[in-house]
Amino acid sequence: MAAKHFVNDPTLLVNSALHALTLTNPSVALDAENKIVYRRPGHASQVSIISVGEVVMNLVLEPSSVKDYSPHPLQVLYLHHRAPSRFADVWMSRVDTEKGILITVMNYTGDVLNFGMAVEKAKAAGLKVEMLITGALAATGASLENVYKLGKLTAENIVSVGASLDHVHVPGRAPPNPNSEESLAYEEVEIGMGIHNEPGSGRAKVDLPELVKRMLTQLLDSKDKDRAFLNVNSNEIVLLVNNLGGVSVLELGGITAEVVGQLERSPTYNIKPVRILAGTYMTSLNGLGFSISLLNVVNTNLGGPSMLQLLDAPTEATGWAAPIRKETWEAKSTSTRTDSAGVEEDIKPSGLKLDPEICKIALTGGLQRLIAAEPDVTRFDTVVGDGDCGIGLKRGAESVLSIISNENFSGDAVVDLARIVQVVENTMDGTSGALYAIFLNSLLAALRENASAGQATPEVWGKALQSASEALSKYTPAKPGDRTLVDALHPFVETLNKTGDIKKAAEASRKGAEGTKGMKASLGRTVYIGGTGFEQVPDPGAWGLSEFFLGLAGLGDSDYELV
Repeated sequence: MAAKHFVNDPTLLVNSALHALTLTNPSVALDAENKIVYRRPGHASQVSIISVGEVVMNLVLEPSSVKDYSPHPLQVLYLHHRAPSRFADVWMSRVDTEKGILITVMNYTGDVLNFGMAVEKAKAAGLKVEMLITGALAATGASLENVYKLGKLTAENIVSVGASLDHVHVPGRAPPNPNSEESLAYEEVEIGMGIHNEPGSGRAKVDLPELVKRMLTQLLDSKDKDRAFLNVNSNEIVLLVNNLGGVSVLELGGITAEVVGQLERSPTYNIKPVRILAGTYMTSLNGLGFSISLLNVVNTNLGGPSMLQLLDAPTEATGWAAPIRKETWEAKSTSTRTDSAGVEEDIKPSGLKLDPEICKIALTGGLQRLIAAEPDVTRFDTVVGDGDCGIGLKRGAESVLSIISNENFSGDAVVDLARIVQVVENTMDGTSGALYAIFLNSLLAALRENASAGQATPEVWGKALQSASEALSKYTPAKPGDRTLVDALHPFVETLNKTGDIKKAAEASRKGAEGTKGMKASLGRTVYIGGTGFEQVPDPGAWGLSEFFLGLAGLGDSDYELV
């Protein structure tokens, strides 16, 4: 459980969060004493919707309905910290009571009973009040009865289930005992955990696909008498994937893709949602979990906007993701790209010849040596970087090795290098991936310019490498002495141009890489990571490149000298 917070005073946290709502949405105001956020006056009369609860929900203002209706159907958000009997007194002055009041309450016994009491007290005072869960219909000017009916109909056609990797931690409370029965093991997930850490239906050690499969089974298995209270039989289904507060945006995207994939691919379900909503809608502090909700889109029989129209309606609610237009959703199912984007182009032969077998042997040696060096490169990068350099180089090398092992070289230097460049671009990412892609593409262009030579001699390679190095310098200020891969690249290119001897060039490259030990970095991640240890290890990028050059030249550890 994550027990660290930026604000550890719960009272200050709640007050600040409520105040922030008014800062991000000028249409609402705050009654700080009573912890009420309410819509400022000056709008058309409509049914007033009041939301109450213990946790500030992101949906501070519910989504509006269609066309020119008010974008603010929610009149009051009441964070109950006082007796609910007091509630009726404080909100009556904050809302328009002409068309009636609908109070939305989470389905907890205490909330239902206590705010039910407040509702009855308001009725006794002559107000027209109902309590349920509803949506945007109020903004259309619909009657309280119709708004209530829509809320009830929606509740009857929706199923939800959640899962969490850990319990919620309340700011200001002591960290929990990690060895207690309440704590989840590292690989465990609890299905059905409540937003107040109520126990779920069970715990399991499962990956995301299996977890989603179990959750959908709980939602959709019509044979499960305990849970099959809704038959999802509508031709139109809305999916909502909700972040309980502690899931990263990136991970929520992965979860959403998995849920949609299983709904659409499963022959049992074959559900293609007409709307997919994913975001942080209803939270539980730093809850490290998510919930899946499915809504049957049914005819409201109330006239006016349909369920989908209400969901698609524009809104100024700060917590509601900007609605996608109906036309955009419908175009999704009919419009696809038909061009050939991403299809590899055939590279025209240049006429610059090389020996396919010699080239294959040399490249294989370089790639295999680079792959074998991954543990050392990773160790060096763990000291002076973020530890991913070795894996990135290994991934690129393995991909290129796979290609040259399974495909024959054409014998044309440009054609064969172009194939390798495509692999590097597709498999190597990050800064090093970009540097290699720039350099190799520049090398490709330089070789094509020298195609008239007819044969790819060491001299031709040397000139092309020099040209590629100059092109690379346009995009990075790195030069020898900056503790980067250039410390290994530059001496290799210089020596090959001077001597035409690849073995001497590889030895010079290794000497340059060795020289980065103790060298203070001027560029790259090492500069701002700081710390010590750079005196004992070389630059990981330079070391990896020198390993490749040594293998390319067919040199073993005992075949070269650094002096």
